[in-house]
Amino acid sequence: MCLTLILASWAAVAAEQAKPTKKVSAVKHAEKPAVTRKVPARKNKPVVASQRGETSKTRKPGKLGAKRATSIKTAALKPATKPIEEHADQPKNITPAVVKPEKPAPSKGPPANELFGSVSLPAPLASRSIGFYTRGCLAGGVALPITGEAWQVMRLSRNRNWGNPRLIDYIERFASDARTLDHWPGLLIGDLSQPRGGPMLTGHTSHQIGLDVDIWLTPMPDHTLTPEERETMTAESMLKDPFTVDPDKWTPLHTKLIKRAASYPEVDRIFVHPAIKKVLCEQAGDDRAWLAKVRPWWNHYYHFHVRLSCPPGAGDCKPQKPVGDDDGCGQEPANWYAKLRKAAIAAATVPPPTVTPRTVTPPIRKRGLTMDDLPVQCITVLTSGGSEPVSINSDAMPAPILKMLASKEAGPPLPRLDPAALRALIGVREVGMPLPDRNPNR
Repeated sequence: MCLTLILASWAAVAAEQAKPTKKVSAVKHAEKPAVTRKVPARKNKPVVASQRGETSKTRKPGKLGAKRATSIKTAALKPATKPIEEHADQPKNITPAVVKPEKPAPSKGPPANELFGSVSLPAPLASRSIGFYTRGCLAGGVALPITGEAWQVMRLSRNRNWGNPRLIDYIERFASDARTLDHWPGLLIGDLSQPRGGPMLTGHTSHQIGLDVDIWLTPMPDHTLTPEERETMTAESMLKDPFTVDPDKWTPLHTKLIKRAASYPEVDRIFVHPAIKKVLCEQAGDDRAWLAKVRPWWNHYYHFHVRLSCPPGAGDCKPQKPVGDDDGCGQEPANWYAKLRKAAIAAATVPPPTVTPRTVTPPIRKRGLTMDDLPVQCITVLTSGGSEPVSINSDAMPAPILKMLASKEAGPPLPRLDPAALRALIGVREVGMPLPDRNPNR
C-alpha cells in the first residue's frame, strides 16, 4: 500500500514537471515567422495586369505566373517599409530616377593672375619654386639685372625679369659662354617670371615658378638699348612660310646657340618651332644627344623657351617627366608638318587680324586659375611682407599694371599662305570650315 502511494506521488510529480516542457515547445513553435508557410497557388485564376505594371489586359498564369502569385501573397505577410499607397499608381517596371547631388559651386574669388600681376616686389621669403610650371608660384624671387656684359632684358614694363636663383645663374653663365665660346653677340632676354611667379595677366600659361625664360633668336645689338627701344623693338621671325625656316635668316650660329643652351645639366627642355627643330636635326652632325631636350611646340619661331629642372632637394617643386634619349628627328617632324598644314589652311581662310594700338583695358577672358587651384603655400607667398594685391578690374588700376597691359608683343605674327600657295597646297579653290584658334600652353 505504501509502495503504491509512493509511485502515485512520483507519477504526479513527473506529470507536473512535464507540463512546462510542453509550454516551451508551444512558445518556440509560435515564434517561427508565419512567412515560412507555403501558400499554395490557385490555379486558373487570372492575374490583374495592374499588379504586374502591364496593360489592362489579363492573362492566365503558367508556372512562372503561379510562382509570382505565391511571391505576392508571401510578401503581403511581411511588414512594409513604406506605405503601399505611395506606390499604388506607379508602374512597377519603371526604375525611379536617381537624383545626383549638386556639384559644389566654383570658387568666386578673383582670378589668380590678377592678384599675382598686381604685386611689383618679390616675397621676402627664402627662395624656392613651388608647384608645377603651369600651376605654382615663386618665393624669394631674384631679379636678373636688366643689362649685363652679354645680355639685355627686353619689355621692361612687364616686370617679368624675376626667377629662381638657379635660373638667374644659368642665364648669366649661358650668355657669357655663348659670347666667348660661340661668338654670339649677346642675348636679348624676354620673359622670365613675375616677382612672385604665379599666373600672368597676358601671355604665358607657364613661367609660374621662376624656372622658365624666353630668349630671342635676334642677336643683341652692339650698343645698350634705351628703355624705349626695349619696348618697341620687334624680334625677327626665322620662318619663310608656315612650314619652313628662312635660309637667309637662319645661320649655323643659331644652331650652335641652341646646342650651347641645351648643354647644361640643369636644362630640362627647350621649346622651338617644329620647322626649327627640323633644321637642328639636319645640322646637328654626329653629336646628337642634346637634341633630346629640344622639343617642337607652337609659336616659338622668333624665340626659344628654356625650362630648367627643379633644384635638388626642392620638395615643393613638381618636375616634368624626363624627355628620354630619343633625339626626336624621326617621325615627329612629319607628325608636326601635318598639324602645321591644317593650321596654315585654317589661318589662310579667315581675314587677317586688324592691327590696332593696344588698349590699356584688359580684354574679357575666360576665367582662369584661382588661388584654390594653386598650392596652399602660394597664399603665404602672395600676402607676405604686407602685400595688398588688387584686382585689375578696379576703376583705378596702378600705373605699372596699365603700362604692362599696353606692352607691345615681342615678335611678328606668323606668316600666312597667299592664295596661290594655298591653292598649290590643297589643290582646290574652296576650303572647309576653319579650325578654331589655338591657345597653346607655353
